[in-house]
Amino acid sequence: MTGQRRGLSMGRLALFSLGAAAAVLALATVALAALEPGPGLGLVIVLAGVAGAIAAMGMVSTRMTRRALDAAAEDERAAGDRGGDPGTGSPR
Repeated sequence: MTGQRRGLSMGRLALFSLGAAAAVLALATVALAALEPGPGLGLVIVLAGVAGAIAAMGMVSTRMTRRALDAAAEDERAAGDRGGDPGTGSPR
């Protein structure tokens, strides 16, 4: 499937977003286990992990959505250049 463009799949978007969040939370867990901090520093590490997970989900979903929408816009422009209807891509 290399070289092919994909549309925006909600399942794939959710999977990648949650995967990024899980990776950040795993890093926070490893940091907690390695450092063995006191309650105050442990709370700071956990809160940073949660904030990082939320940020990672946002970055991944934004990037995937922009890529999908940019590809759709390019397809529309290409259909218009070929003399088709830019909205549907069908010939006039």
